[in-house]
Amino acid sequence: MADVLSVGVNLEAFAQAISAIQALRSSVSRVFDCLKDGMRNKETLEGREKAFIAHFQDNLHSVNRDLNELERLSNLVGKPSENHPLHNSGLLSLDPVQDKTPLYSQLLQAYKWSNKLQYHAGLASGLLNQQSLKRSANQMGVSAKRRPKAQPTTLVLPPQYVDDVISRIDRMFPEMTIHLSRPNGTSAMLLVTLGKVLKVIVVMRSLFIDRTIVKGYNENVYTEDGKVSTLASFVFSVTDHATTALLHYQLPQMPDVVVRSFMTWLRSYIKLFQAPCQRCGKFLQDGLPPTWRDFRTLEAFHDTCRQ
Repeated sequence: MADVLSVGVNLEAFAQAISAIQALRSSVSRVFDCLKDGMRNKETLEGREKAFIAHFQDNLHSVNRDLNELERLSNLVGKPSENHPLHNSGLLSLDPVQDKTPLYSQLLQAYKWSNKLQYHAGLASGLLNQQSLKRSANQMGVSAKRRPKAQPTTLVLPPQYVDDVISRIDRMFPEMTIHLSRPNGTSAMLLVTLGKVLKVIVVMRSLFIDRTIVKGYNENVYTEDGKVSTLASFVFSVTDHATTALLHYQLPQMPDVVVRSFMTWLRSYIKLFQAPCQRCGKFLQDGLPPTWRDFRTLEAFHDTCRQ
């Protein structure tokens, strides 16, 4: 009796099927040899044709016979089980009471789940390694004393470089005037006047924008004691939109591009009272103009229309 493995394959039929494949290949080769040799070894043309046809038919019958034998053996071989044995754990599948103790099927399910988890973990690791953040999960096991205290490069830029970047941005937008001051040491504060529409206070650390406060054109920027007023305008919600823009424009490797992109977005408010909403087409909604500006197209929207 043929030995049947736990994976459901008949080894004896499998060996016979391999021999049948070899016989089929030989039969097909004889057919092509017959076609290559043609009609030979007969004196008359009619005799050569009859001999060639008879020989060719015999070869075709051999191919048909070998092919039928191979199909018969393929049915005897059986289909391999989808549950491939894991070394000696394949012996668990021989348990006659597998319905009561399905250890082998559970083991295979756990093995497949582990492989899938490893695959997704590799994808996640590749995505995390592409990030430019210096703090990562790989450093959690490193002692705090041995961890290098590298300062971010965006916070140690010389003040002259910051002044040059702000000066170039000021020349880019004629409708916008930028006044730079340093009331608290090296940290810069920008007072941006956008035409006769808005005034924006931009607090910076080097070229990193820390905070923005948007006020109306006629609002007081400074308090009575000469300090900067940190109260945002309650009329419009542009301050909240500016804070959202700061979170959108993030590129630590190129801080000057971040500042230029933010100023370009801020310049779109020059037509705060002139641009209609791109969705509803109205200039006012609940008495307010469209205060939202798209980060890519700079189009105007009301708060309720942009959602």
